[in-house]
Parts: sequence; C-alpha cells; structure tokens
Amino acid sequence: MEARDEVERLAAVYAEYARTGAPSGRWAPANAGNRAIVAERLRVLRAMLAAAGLLPLGTRPLLEVGCGAGDVLASLDALGAAREALTGVDLLPDLIAMARTRLPGVRFEVANAERLPFDPGTYELVLAFTVFTSILDDGMARRVAAEMDRVLRPGGAVVWYDFRYDNPANPHVRGVGRDRIRALFPGYATHLRSVTVLPPLARRLGRATSWVYPLLARLPPLRTHHLGVLRKPG
Repeated sequence: MEARDEVERLAAVYAEYARTGAPSGRWAPANAGNRAIVAERLRVLRAMLAAAGLLPLGTRPLLEVGCGAGDVLASLDALGAAREALTGVDLLPDLIAMARTRLPGVRFEVANAERLPFDPGTYELVLAFTVFTSILDDGMARRVAAEMDRVLRPGGAVVWYDFRYDNPANPHVRGVGRDRIRALFPGYATHLRSVTVLPPLARRLGRATSWVYPLLARLPPLRTHHLGVLRKPG
C-alpha cells in the first residue's frame, strides 16, 4: 500500500524548495563549495565502484530512484555510462520533464518508488542519492527499499548517498545511520565511507575552496553523508 500522505508531503516539500529558489540558490552548481562536494563524491564513488568491479559502467542497466532533474545521471558520463542504459524515476512530473529535455537518450518515468514500473531483476545498479533522508514514514522507506531490491539483479548493487546526521535547520529530513541502512537492505554486503563537508560551511569557503575543502574533509565530524556500495547476494 502506498503512503499517500507521505507522497503528498514530499511533493509539497520539493515544491517549496523550488518556490524559494533552492536549486538556483544554495544548491547552485556555480557555488565553488557545491562543485567541491560533487567532485569529491564522484572521485570516491569512482574508487568504490572500481573496487567492486563495476567500472566502467558502460551498458550496465542502471536506475536512479528520486532522480530529480537528472544531475546525478548526467555526472555518470564521467564513469563511462551509456545513456541508453540509464533510467530515472521521480515523483514530480515537472522535474522529469526537465530531465527529459536535459538528457535525451535516458529513459525517465514519473513514478512512486513504492511501486516501480519495472520487472524483477531489471537493473544491475540502483542509485538512491538523498532519497531516504527525505522519507519520514518508516513504512514507506521499507517499501521503497523492497522495490529497489526487487528490480535489482542478484549480485547487483545499490549505490547509496545520504545524510548520516539530522539537520536541525530542516525538519523535512532526518539522518540515516549505518544500522538503519543495513536494516533497509538486510543481507547486503555494505561498504560505506563518510564524505561531504558540512554543506552550509562548504558553500561559504569562496575563493579558498580549492585548498580549504580538502583540509576540512579530513575531519570525520564534518563529513555529513555516507556514500556506499551495497552488494546484493548473488
């Protein structure tokens, strides 16, 4: 059963983000701190996928849950992904429309991830970037994880990126720790690293970003996210 109230809440939250200009404001790629966050994440992800024997991505079928306007899928060009092998789903039709314009050749669908429109074992990789931190309904989170598991092939991998801490300034999200990740994907081999300098701090580094960000990234308490490869049993 879908969590209709939670779906409506999520749609309202992201509509508010759009209304207040978050994508072009604090999340803007022009900000040097945001660019440093993305570059670090891509560098660490490349190393983790290589260690798991999953590079180059090539034509491996890959799904991103909660793809938004396609920012993460666009970045996979750097990892050798073939666009015809990529699929993205999101709750919000406006974001899917933007993604389709931005990334021709990628399949995009409007869908609630509690009920994905794909056959079992369709994908070798399923990505969830800052998805579960936004789901406050535990039942919905379990159903989304179960659907990701259903469409993932045996031996495939969930690629995880999400907050490990609560954000006291944002009641619409909550951190997801290692124990909860393992509970959502029981039996998976879990490889996690902490990454991402506290974003409000990173965004204020300005011209010093190129040398200060790497220094701050060495301090574990300032790393706010987990990035991981969760391997499904074969």
